[in-house]
Amino acid sequence: MTINPVDYASLLCSRLCQDLLSPVGALDNGLDLLADETDPAIRARCMDLLAESARVAANKLRFFRLAFGAAGAPDDLVETREAHLAMIGLFGGRRPLAIGWEIAERRLPAHAIKALLNLAMIAGDALASGGRIDVAGESGDGLEIVLRAEGPGAALDPAVRAMLTEDADGEMVTTRAAAAYLVRSLAAEAGGSVRVAEVEGAFMLGITFPIRPAPRRVDVPQLAEAVP
Repeated sequence: MTINPVDYASLLCSRLCQDLLSPVGALDNGLDLLADETDPAIRARCMDLLAESARVAANKLRFFRLAFGAAGAPDDLVETREAHLAMIGLFGGRRPLAIGWEIAERRLPAHAIKALLNLAMIAGDALASGGRIDVAGESGDGLEIVLRAEGPGAALDPAVRAMLTEDADGEMVTTRAAAAYLVRSLAAEAGGSVRVAEVEGAFMLGITFPIRPAPRRVDVPQLAEAVP
């Protein structure tokens, strides 16, 4: 299925706004409280909360820059370490998710990094009560990336699953399914494929890309400060 580019950009903006509303709103409320508070202990606590909210907002922005933004041309190489740190920064808040990482390659094409992070976001959305996400990747005849998500009540949204498995041709893309649509589009453009497997309490998301000509490297701003 296809969607008007303007409509799809609106969906991504909506997703950004939804995710940033909580930490930015907490910053606003904290500043209001700080302006009226005179007790040193309470002011110190307010400063801690402001710092935490700012960190969460910055980590989300860094993650979304790699997941949705432009880090060079689609075939440019991006450091896998940046994707790893972006995941740690995004999922290390009040609902911590353990992150397992088994990707030996130091760099991957930008379109593969983008697909990986969008799959990670889908997995994180499905782990509302926390859990673990394991990421693995290997190169051979092609590039294969697999994410395994496990946790209490882990389950994919039916609309997201349908979008990933190409069963959503007659459905509209929603804000919640926007990441799945991007993954599916990246796979289709590259001549790859997306796979989904589910069992009780866990599921696996996989994407395969065929080999392309050797891309060039692109440096992405370091994300080391995203890790507490």
